[in-house]
Amino acid sequence: MDFVGQQGVLRRRVLVVDDEMVNREILGNFLSTVYTVDYASNAKIALGMLMNPDVEYSLVLLDLIMPVMSGIEFLEHRVESDRLKSIPVVVMTSEKAFEIKCLKLGAADFITKPFNLPEVVLARCERIIELFEKKSIIRNTEKDVLTGLLAKDYFFEYVRRSELLGKQIPRDALVFDIERFHLVNEFCGRAFGNMLLSKIGEALLALVPQMNAFACRAHADTFYIFAEHQEDYSDLRKALDSVIASFFHISNIRIRYGIWENVSREFEIEVWFDRAKIACDSNRGDSSKCIARYNNELHAKYIFEETLIHDLDEAIANKELKVYYQPKYSIVGEKPRLTSAEALVRWIHPKLGFINPGDFIPLFESNGLIRKVDNYVWKESAAQIRRWKDLYGESIPVSVNVSRINIMDPDLEAKLEDICSRYEISTSEIMLEVTESAYSENTNRLVEVVDKLRKNGFRIEMDDFGAGYSSLNMITTVPVDVLKIDMSFVRNMEKDECNLKLVKIIIEIAKFLKIPSVAEGVETESQLNMLKQMGCDIIQGYYFSKPVPAMDFAPFIEREISEKNLKKGE
Repeated sequence: MDFVGQQGVLRRRVLVVDDEMVNREILGNFLSTVYTVDYASNAKIALGMLMNPDVEYSLVLLDLIMPVMSGIEFLEHRVESDRLKSIPVVVMTSEKAFEIKCLKLGAADFITKPFNLPEVVLARCERIIELFEKKSIIRNTEKDVLTGLLAKDYFFEYVRRSELLGKQIPRDALVFDIERFHLVNEFCGRAFGNMLLSKIGEALLALVPQMNAFACRAHADTFYIFAEHQEDYSDLRKALDSVIASFFHISNIRIRYGIWENVSREFEIEVWFDRAKIACDSNRGDSSKCIARYNNELHAKYIFEETLIHDLDEAIANKELKVYYQPKYSIVGEKPRLTSAEALVRWIHPKLGFINPGDFIPLFESNGLIRKVDNYVWKESAAQIRRWKDLYGESIPVSVNVSRINIMDPDLEAKLEDICSRYEISTSEIMLEVTESAYSENTNRLVEVVDKLRKNGFRIEMDDFGAGYSSLNMITTVPVDVLKIDMSFVRNMEKDECNLKLVKIIIEIAKFLKIPSVAEGVETESQLNMLKQMGCDIIQGYYFSKPVPAMDFAPFIEREISEKNLKKGE
């Protein structure tokens, strides 16, 4: 871009197009006091000069009556070129008859010949240049550079304007994003990810006119569409799915959609898209559906989950989170013997009452707040182990959950050791449960963490073993101290031969590795007997007890101590 500098000041460049030398000289004499002035003797020469990408013109002063190519012909060529349309044109004429045609072809203003008042000509040129530069800035900021779609703020402004013209028209707010887009950037590079977003922008620019719609890239890989209501958005889905398919041949990169149909005008425009986004997010991880529609049920779920997120810190501070304990019994000997417990968290909310763990644990796992819950349970469990030791002189080890996000915490080992030190318990009294799915996500990191923890005396339990596709691979890679058989296998082993065989195999694997096997979810005596016969070491489940508060766990310890004392007396 060539703006000419003089004594450090940038001078804009203008082009005077006139076939008469005298007119070019008159204009040049007073324009050159402010601008750098170039000249063309006809419109054809002017076109060539204006199309030079290395020179940037701020204004064209155009005569109409010229040989080779007239000013009117120039304006007709200008309409067909984006580059030329960005440069304002002031027509110089003494013929009033041409004004309407010139205006229709995009002329910005007129200067009447002869040029009697140079200061008026200069003032008009300055005003036109200023207006066009402001318009150019606005035009550039209203578009997303990567996709060519509207920028978010301008999108909302377009929606507001369209609403002023037709509030009675049923319209939909759509939000879509690319699931696991972060993996695209991570594994394929940001340039590849930007290319994908650009192609989606191209597809939308072609589609939205047919849909009587506006579209924008709201941020990152999230897009908004405001469209006249449709019962079926299959054309949109096909077009965007085709873009994804042209980049990938894997099924876990997909577009998910959220729609608020027939938006309610009693809410702010931004709320329409917030709610469509809620619907979009409800599809996360659910490959069985890609479109979710916002409704009252989804809204109630959103409000409930936002309440839980908002109230978590207060719940921890006020000890509304209760740690319950489920006893584990060794069935190796003649009689079952209490060996340890598993810590399970419950939430007694002051307004909502008992909250099912299935409602808050997955929620907090998805947003990272599970880290706070884990830390709370670790501390409460360590404190309870200490209390039992002080009260009964017995060590009751407790299994606690270590969520995926905590596995990646570089301070995990230090945090756990600090808790053990604070409550004066040994690291062997805290058993760490890690679900099998966590083992398959970052094996190298997991091996490193587990090795350090085991060297410091912590015992590692692989929870839900057999539920994932990578069980055998993981067990040969990551060292563990206990295998916990997935509850679903135990529950179904009496009625399903396949489940029974799987339980047998897992128990045999544990024996081969010389580590104990734990079966959870044991509810009946027949299940206990089957597991004992197969050689399972430890069981837990409703057969012995549901998870109970610490005070209700005390009788299990007292009974165990009493039976030990009876044996000693014999």
